[in-house]
Amino acid sequence: MTHWSVIIPLIFFVIAIFGIGFWSNKFVKSSDSFLSEYFLGGREMGGFLLAMTMMATYGSASSFISGPGVAYNTGLGWVLLALAQLPAGYFVLMILGKKFAIVTRKFKSITLIDFLRSRYKSNFVVILSAASIIIFLFVSMVAQWVGGARLIESLTGMKYTTALFIFAVVVLVYVVIGGFRAVALTDALQGTIMVIGTVILLVGVIIAGGGIENIMQDLVKENAELVSPFGVGNVYSPSYVSSFWILVGVGVIGLPQIAVRAMSYKDSKGMHRAILIGTIGIATIMFGMHLVGILGRAVIPGIELGDKVMPTLTMGVLPPVVAGIVLAAPMAAIMSTVNALLMMVSSTIVKDIYLHYIKPEANDDHVRKTSFLVTTIVGVLVVFMSFNPPEIIVWLNMFAFGGLESVFLWPIVLGLYWKKANKFGAIAGMIVGLVMYVSITQFSPNIYGVNSVTFPILGSLIAFVIVSFATHRKIKELPKYI
Repeated sequence: MTHWSVIIPLIFFVIAIFGIGFWSNKFVKSSDSFLSEYFLGGREMGGFLLAMTMMATYGSASSFISGPGVAYNTGLGWVLLALAQLPAGYFVLMILGKKFAIVTRKFKSITLIDFLRSRYKSNFVVILSAASIIIFLFVSMVAQWVGGARLIESLTGMKYTTALFIFAVVVLVYVVIGGFRAVALTDALQGTIMVIGTVILLVGVIIAGGGIENIMQDLVKENAELVSPFGVGNVYSPSYVSSFWILVGVGVIGLPQIAVRAMSYKDSKGMHRAILIGTIGIATIMFGMHLVGILGRAVIPGIELGDKVMPTLTMGVLPPVVAGIVLAAPMAAIMSTVNALLMMVSSTIVKDIYLHYIKPEANDDHVRKTSFLVTTIVGVLVVFMSFNPPEIIVWLNMFAFGGLESVFLWPIVLGLYWKKANKFGAIAGMIVGLVMYVSITQFSPNIYGVNSVTFPILGSLIAFVIVSFATHRKIKELPKYI
């Protein structure tokens, strides 16, 4: 069934996104440095823009589509877990903050791998970093593509594959032509819509359910475990709840698509403003959307597919036009995350591999064409990988998060703040983190009941520190500015 009164506001939203993309393209064409403009927006982001782009990049399909679905099925315990994400932006900007921005400017780094290359002077670190980014971000992009397609599928009644192609075309057009500036500006629009949409939907669900007290009574009548901090069937043990903050809290520093935002702001005033705005925005979205999921169970029971909980609730409790505006929030979340991941993978392939190892003498025009082509090819490949999606896409996203954090957290943080950190320690930490994470997630994901990223991050730190201490005398000279 096609819901035109819901779809029309979304069409206007997409037109606005296209407009921003085409407007941003003039900066790409006129810039003296294509790479800096296309992949970092000329490092001109102020506080509001930085906050919105971090929030929009972090708030993804798992936050707006799958997260409410998991809460719907397992209860308030998932809402408690989601709140571990509240200080994510604070951690990133406070820990990386000024030093990361200063050092990357001195190194003239445009990508995260540029920083790692300048810091550790190791081709092995570069290749391992590039491979990790491409593999894990492909997984994460599949999750976003699936979420966008399912949202369109729910609204239009189209087949999943048709919805997937429509979503892919919309995203690819404005990202390919506009680059990072288009991504950041659309993130500002999308982040604002995400916050407003979250508040409207939460209020709508509470009103439809007859108030919080009435909803809670209905949930307790159905199953008292729905209001337990450990979830239905006690699926969230105390140790798992305690360790989850590593994955979605402090570990977020190791996500390349988030860390690169800390390279692109204009000044420290903007950074401080972004910490405040971003923390409030992320808190609103993460608490509001996941709370919508569990409260919605009392309003519309019996929704079978978790990824359809949020669209079903929106169309069930809100007037059609308002529902269309609110459904722009998950669309915004998905599109903003996809565009950030696309830019990250494209910059890795073009800037960190192609220009360094294949054609270092390439001129600006060739780089421009190659960047457009690579971004398009990456997007098309992700579409093909999204044809057979899992039932709940949040687990794809969590897997990608954990893998990237296991590889990048300590090379970034220790590389900034510890003078003895060197390429041997970085290589050891990255390999140990990666191998442990893949092994644990595949063969024993619930060791001692903690989140599967916990031991890889700990093992990576130990390996990094031990090997760096043992080999730091072999490094004759530290890179300048460290």
